[in-house]
Amino acid sequence: MRHFKYSFLVTVAGLVAAFLWGGPAGLFIAAILGVLEISLSFDNAVVNASVLKDMDPKWQARFLTWGILIAVFGMRLVFPVAIVAIVADIGILEVTQMALNDPDAYSAHLLASHVDISAFGGMFLLMVFLSFLLDETKELHWWGLVEEKLAGIGKLESIEIVIALGVLWALQSFLPPEEKLDAMLAGISGVMLFVIVGSASGLFEVEETGEAVTHAAKRSGVMGFLYLEVLDASFSFDGVIGAFAISKDVIIIMLGLAIGAMFVRSITVYLVRKGTLSEYVFLEHGAHYAIGALALIMLASTKVHIPEVVTGLIGAAFIGLSLLSSIRYRNKH
Repeated sequence: MRHFKYSFLVTVAGLVAAFLWGGPAGLFIAAILGVLEISLSFDNAVVNASVLKDMDPKWQARFLTWGILIAVFGMRLVFPVAIVAIVADIGILEVTQMALNDPDAYSAHLLASHVDISAFGGMFLLMVFLSFLLDETKELHWWGLVEEKLAGIGKLESIEIVIALGVLWALQSFLPPEEKLDAMLAGISGVMLFVIVGSASGLFEVEETGEAVTHAAKRSGVMGFLYLEVLDASFSFDGVIGAFAISKDVIIIMLGLAIGAMFVRSITVYLVRKGTLSEYVFLEHGAHYAIGALALIMLASTKVHIPEVVTGLIGAAFIGLSLLSSIRYRNKH
């Protein structure tokens, strides 16, 4: 439990703040967002753990202090406000003041841009899911032969982009004429963002190429820290964007994602210190299926309303099922 003591303190503070801001509903949504952020970012924790285990305790501690400040106050707090500012074409300071002092006006701006945000976020999340599902190098398959066959499709270069754009194209037929262009541009932007983020992360993913100098630099301290921050920024996009499918209240989003981000950091350290990363082999699968479900829900929400509770519980259900499958697999093998 000592690995999670600060996470629990942040959780209590965050939930109290959510209750004071939004009442029982705000508290519940912040809790759901925290759980969803943990589930969607579990693959982040896995990748972080694979690097963090080679770093000395000093830099591990800095990752939990400096790193959490960047993760929470940078990507989880500033980025949601920036999304609204960009989509609504309003200054960031004005959006911040609006969210704090005039939530009705803020919600009105956000509602007016709902199709853009849902198309953008849904396509980004769909790319995250398809890139995992169609990964031909994946050796372990949660759904057995079916998933193995789907992974084989990944041999076709950039097939996930083709499929995602096909889904976006199909979505156009359900939207009114005045929204089609905005949805198309926003959706393509989501795909472009994923490609850019993935390419930027790829610049650092050289550990398996045998480049000893770069590998040593990653382990030495500062380079390892920067590497982890780039990865965290890349993975955090899905949680930040996906949060808009749960709530339109930026304050509740901030509090919920801050709780989740803190727990992701604690889980990373726990996986390293306890060496239990390989025991629950399907958790990463469950997290990606949760991402895929959330992507489809966001895209569908451009046309129909889907209750926020349903969105959160679907993600939790995938994580729970993958945990049970992992336990069964461990016991069997």
